[in-house]
Amino acid sequence: METQIDYWQAHALLEWQVDLGVTEAIMDAPVNRYELPDHKPKSAKAQAARQAGQAPVDPGPKPSRAEEGIEIASRLAKGATSLEALREALAGFEHCDLKRGARNLVFSDGNPKARVMIVGEAPGRDEDIQGKPFVGRSGQLLDKMFAAIGMDRHSPDSEHGLYITNPIPWRPPENRDPTPAEIAMLKPFLIRHIELADPDVIVLMGNWACTALLGRAGITRLRGNWQTVLGKPAMPMTHPAYLLRNPIAKRDAWADLLDIQARLRGAS
Repeated sequence: METQIDYWQAHALLEWQVDLGVTEAIMDAPVNRYELPDHKPKSAKAQAARQAGQAPVDPGPKPSRAEEGIEIASRLAKGATSLEALREALAGFEHCDLKRGARNLVFSDGNPKARVMIVGEAPGRDEDIQGKPFVGRSGQLLDKMFAAIGMDRHSPDSEHGLYITNPIPWRPPENRDPTPAEIAMLKPFLIRHIELADPDVIVLMGNWACTALLGRAGITRLRGNWQTVLGKPAMPMTHPAYLLRNPIAKRDAWADLLDIQARLRGAS
């Protein structure tokens, strides 16, 4: 027997549900959706195949956002025939979420014809504001370090100049470490950047540069030992930020700088 309620009873019940936190009415009885038949919408291609009496073709798993980003980054990077075109392609790349929280693209600084190319880490606050890599205290120390062997990012001379970039062109929120997915997505741009700059020597400044280009971390073990990146000699060095926290490590950094200087003289 169905029970009828009047308007005011219904009104009181509704107010009671609102007080409990109910925000919307869906149905008058619960539905167990695990017991419902599967009625997934068919694609137009699958419907046409079914109508023609053919078995629908399985398109395979859909690529993840990260995989799609790597594919697009690889295509854009490969199509860049100059540093200016690469910068433009990177500025238009929308698949990395870091871009949404950053103020500026940090592409490069220095002389792109320099024999030495430095690959740093992710931009920090100062880099994000100025749109250049290695500014602030770390950048000042970097400049002093290379000035000691006669090199300067502002020098127009390729012999004494420096060219600087990062594996990550946008500042991660709150200066957190970049994720492996972010490094992998942006790596095609970094590889193309090195190819276009074509330096004689690459300096891997810190763990994230080593992770991106060597697939390994542990800068205290790697530093001072020559590696090969894209067929070029690459020297891992401790980051200036680490040297600011551990001044005793400057002795090792000086030895690495002298090793770089000797390599450049030998290759002249």
